Amino acid sequence: MKLTWIAATLVATMAATAGAQNLTGAGATFPNPIYSRWFSEYSSSHPGVQINYQSVGSGAGIRQVSSKTVDFGATDGPMTDQQLAESKIKLFHFPTVMGAVVPVYNVPGIGTDLKFSGDVIADIYLGHITNWNDARLKRDNPGVNFPDHTILPVYRSEGSGTTYIFTDFLSKVSPEFSQKIGKSTSVRWPGGIGQKGNEGVAGMVRNSPYTFGYVELIYAVQNNMSYGEVKNAAGKFVKASVAGVTEAAASVKQMPDDFRVSITNAPGATSYPIASFTWLLIPIKSDDPAKGKVLHDFLLWMLDHGEAEAGAMTYAPLPKNVVDKERGAINYIH
Repeated sequence: MKLTWIAATLVATMAATAGAQNLTGAGATFPNPIYSRWFSEYSSSHPGVQINYQSVGSGAGIRQVSSKTVDFGATDGPMTDQQLAESKIKLFHFPTVMGAVVPVYNVPGIGTDLKFSGDVIADIYLGHITNWNDARLKRDNPGVNFPDHTILPVYRSEGSGTTYIFTDFLSKVSPEFSQKIGKSTSVRWPGGIGQKGNEGVAGMVRNSPYTFGYVELIYAVQNNMSYGEVKNAAGKFVKASVAGVTEAAASVKQMPDDFRVSITNAPGATSYPIASFTWLLIPIKSDDPAKGKVLHDFLLWMLDHGEAEAGAMTYAPLPKNVVDKERGAINYIH
């Protein structure tokens, strides 16, 4: 009897081990708060599946999934045609949620929300606006008593999708920024100080007076930071919100088949201008079919269950037309 029980236990253990799947992903810090929640919930409801995610920045995520170091990647800046061609594995962009990048600042003595035009933000990073009492900041913020103090711009030090979204917007509103700095996950900043991750930029700005930076909205909210309104394409100053991001996404009338699209500086009176989709980079065919099945199933779970959690975490859920299109694309994942 005892030998029978031991044999049955060993068989059960071997079966559980054979069915266990550990997946590793890496990439964007922008969606890390909601990804951490999703992966934990999915693992809890799917015994034997563990999804580990490394929040290392979009640039690193693209490199690691392209070299097959991880099972999937994540990015806020879509891969270029060249990056896709050079990847060791064929990848597909799957939108997950939408979010906002916000200008954050630490100016002692100012208790009101500040307003920023895109060209002003661009010139802060270009080095043309160097003092908080600059006339152009005063123009957008009448009645605010700005201090006579130097601005310290803070930026992401590593390849970053948040940087891509931010520079994509600034390149649209400032020809000089487009020419001299351009849009990319990693750019050459003429001045300021770099910090790693949304967490690093948020921490630097929160703890250092007279700084100015950019982070994903949830990092500003979680850290109780001041973040400004941004002038949109309609000429209105808009505070970041789920509704504002959703309106920006509504400007895309026809989603491309590969889901690579920009929604920065979108039209609409209440559109928030520094908004973007964020994407999971999923191999169309995984080397391990069992992992491919988990990725396929997770994407469906995300659409059926995860999207409902987006709003509470300051992300905007995917529009219905994107969800419907994505369901069809998921069928190719294996």
